[in-house]
Amino acid sequence: MQQVDDDAGRLKGEADEPGWEVDPDDDWGVAVVATVGRQLKLRREAKGMRAAEFGVAVGYGEDLVYKIEGGKRIPRLEYLDKADEVLGAGGLLAAMKEDVKKVRYPKKVRDLADSEAKAVELQLYDPLNIHGLLQTPEYARGLLLMRRPAYTEDEVERFIAARVARKAVFERDPAPELSFVLEEWTLRRPLGGKAVLCRQLEHLLAVGQLRNVELQVMPMEREEHAGVDGGIDVLKFVDGSAVGRSPVVTNGRPVSDPRQLRILELRYGIIRAQALTPRESTAFIGQLLGET
Repeated sequence: MQQVDDDAGRLKGEADEPGWEVDPDDDWGVAVVATVGRQLKLRREAKGMRAAEFGVAVGYGEDLVYKIEGGKRIPRLEYLDKADEVLGAGGLLAAMKEDVKKVRYPKKVRDLADSEAKAVELQLYDPLNIHGLLQTPEYARGLLLMRRPAYTEDEVERFIAARVARKAVFERDPAPELSFVLEEWTLRRPLGGKAVLCRQLEHLLAVGQLRNVELQVMPMEREEHAGVDGGIDVLKFVDGSAVGRSPVVTNGRPVSDPRQLRILELRYGIIRAQALTPRESTAFIGQLLGET
């Protein structure tokens, strides 16, 4: 009994753990969490269980049960599995995990993933890091752990999961055309350690072999560089429309205005022309891997 009390006390503290709150500006996320909470409460009451009793049964504190049922807290996926079992829901509660999993990703990440999932062509340039779509989980973790002020471990896991989920773009059929321009220095800096960098470079070589992917490296020795104003994302869709982003040209907001898109595409085209060709880039990455 003492063990149960100790566990409940520990889990009550988890109710205030950062990273599981519902973003009040995320209308879809708020609706999902509220719906899940309402279903959990209705099924618990239909079972004739009090919140405290149910909390002990699933291994969570009573206050956390109330927060989840009230739509104030995103439930962990294992919480839904256990609740489904305890309440005899026959898989209906566990089936909500897919939507709950998406709520955990920040809204802007979900919106970006949705756009990437619909695009038929992606032109991507990140001057500061290896692009998120190309990062291995280990490299992404190393990068996120360097953030100051520091992310919590839970937040790090959320962002890694979000980046891994976005990689579904490589598995689509028909596959979209993907073009990446990488800065040489991002391929040399051993963020997370040399072993992590080695696996990252190996991953880039593997991705570069895909027929729908072009990787180009911008050498540090270049005396002219059209990308000094920041990163560029241009996504094109099957209906001929497009959306672009750039921290300088569009303040990081997605835009579809033809004039701004023309600026982004012009700049991206020049960057590609200044970079190594895909074949030269593959050889260059292989050389870096041999030196690491």
